[in-house]
Amino acid sequence: MPRRNKPSRGRASLPAREVGGATGWASTESAPDGDWLVRSVPGAQATKFYRCPGCDHEIRPGVPHVVVWPADETGSVTDRRHWHRPCWDARARRRPNRW
Repeated sequence: MPRRNKPSRGRASLPAREVGGATGWASTESAPDGDWLVRSVPGAQATKFYRCPGCDHEIRPGVPHVVVWPADETGSVTDRRHWHRPCWDARARRRPNRW
């Protein structure tokens, strides 16, 4: 008999706005360009190709990087960007090549 994927009784789910920086899996970074939620992706969990907006180069599978999105509640899944960590750290010194 297949298993049922129902939430257990008595466990309240977290409100949507608390997911992210408040739960510990993403950190909040403040900079002149705004507040951002930043999550590190270890190389072992990086399984897809992405394009870094800082250098316009590919982030290949197996390469550690960061995922960044606006910390305010206006951001959505489509606002997430995958950056090389050095490119993210240098964003104040240079403009993104592609966004």
